[in-house]
Amino acid sequence: MQPGASDVLLSRSRSGRVPDTRPGARLRQGPAGAARGEIVVGDVTRPDALPAAVAGIDAVVFTLGSDGAGRMGAETVDYGGVRNVLIALGAQPARIALMTSIGVTNRAGAYNQATEAHDWKRRSERLVRASGRPYTIVRPGWFDYNQRDELRLVLLQGDTRWAGDPSDGAVARRQIAQVLVRSLGSDAAVRKTFELVAERGPAPEDFDILFAPLQADPHGSLDGAHDVKNMPLTDEPQQVRDELRELRGSGRHRGRQARTDPDHGRTYNAVFPGDRVATT
Repeated sequence: MQPGASDVLLSRSRSGRVPDTRPGARLRQGPAGAARGEIVVGDVTRPDALPAAVAGIDAVVFTLGSDGAGRMGAETVDYGGVRNVLIALGAQPARIALMTSIGVTNRAGAYNQATEAHDWKRRSERLVRASGRPYTIVRPGWFDYNQRDELRLVLLQGDTRWAGDPSDGAVARRQIAQVLVRSLGSDAAVRKTFELVAERGPAPEDFDILFAPLQADPHGSLDGAHDVKNMPLTDEPQQVRDELRELRGSGRHRGRQARTDPDHGRTYNAVFPGDRVATT
């Protein structure tokens, strides 16, 4: 979980449960006036530790990162952690917010060639889309490389910025956390994948207006709207294909907070203040 994220989650979950899958995690005091939450420690690489951590939650915010752990870390954490949590949820309804990375569709770059981190993060995106759960996928630019006056959030689609350095765009960690949390309660953010950067200007106040113009991912697609088609499923490892098949169409996750998507007439779960949110 990125620094700053838990403060935002605690302030919006009120008296809810805030499972944290980092070993040794400790509850931090939220902003003034925010109620305390309950920390339930888990480990995304240990499937047996997850059912208790996700029991009774209403949403999951994934901010997994295995930076520096090489190919094994990318597979077991960036991908395996998402897989394990989705399996642990079972038929339990839950809204998903997943953070990956700008440039995640760039397979030929030196970073991905050395670590396969982009490929495994992209596979985690596919798991979320295949799960049938309501989701938002956020691909942020470089953390905290923005200037102090660069607070105007810009949402992009198609993942075309492949420089592999801060020229791709930057955004403050706290704003990344804010977008992830705000997406959970926004009708306009459902089934949308986007890159997130900040440019010169004030921070947004209305996040529904920010999310609304984005194109939703096509129904049944494993990739984001406008993503380059450079990762054919037929070339994927057999284990990955099997796990996608297991999750795909595994159930319609309905719940007491089901709403209707006005564009497609489908129902999904929205998350509201007071709901229980897990963060990884």
